[in-house]
Amino acid sequence: MCGRFSFATSKEKLIKSFPDVKIDGTPAPNFNIAPTQHAGVLTNEQPHALQDFRWGLIPHWAKNDRIGGKLINARAETVISKPSFRMPIRKRRCIVVADSFYEWRTHGKTKIPFRITLRDKKLIALAGIWDYWDSTSGVRIFSFAIITTTANKEMSEVHDRMPVILNTKELQDTWLSDTNMDTTLSLMRPLADNSLEMYRISPAVNSVNFNSKECHKPHNPPLTLFDQF
Repeated sequence: MCGRFSFATSKEKLIKSFPDVKIDGTPAPNFNIAPTQHAGVLTNEQPHALQDFRWGLIPHWAKNDRIGGKLINARAETVISKPSFRMPIRKRRCIVVADSFYEWRTHGKTKIPFRITLRDKKLIALAGIWDYWDSTSGVRIFSFAIITTTANKEMSEVHDRMPVILNTKELQDTWLSDTNMDTTLSLMRPLADNSLEMYRISPAVNSVNFNSKECHKPHNPPLTLFDQF
């Protein structure tokens, strides 16, 4: 799964990574984006505008917004059939922009966090779906979920799932524009092996209140007899 990610970059790097996107200023950095928080996305309806959507998809037919906290990820294997996802995957796709994402490796009773980046250090385009929901008070909430698939070689050392990463402009454009479901399904695959780098980070990232550049800092605690890291 993908349960946390980071988006902290310069305007220059954002423009270089997404040259067709209109950028009106440097987005505020968020080093520890958690479910129900907002993040920048590019949608199939507005592919050239970085919009601020809530993480955790709220289907347009939902009775309330609480369901969003449970729908942060959509599995590639079942996204076309799940009631909450089957319409968005066909009509409302998006790219979630990140500089890295976090995953936890279980070691006994301990979960050890890692930061994962692209080996080439480019920004990451996460495949996503979006929807909107109108509250009883008349407020419209735009929300998204991140598509996940099986892990590639690097990710399998930490977890058995990973987000779908669209690491070329061609893949990104196809994801946002192509309406053929066979094409869409073909894009929801693991990233090629040897495309990622990862390193251990501080367990302080477990708290959503820990949000600074320290989230990106390598963490190398003293080894014990039982450590394997």
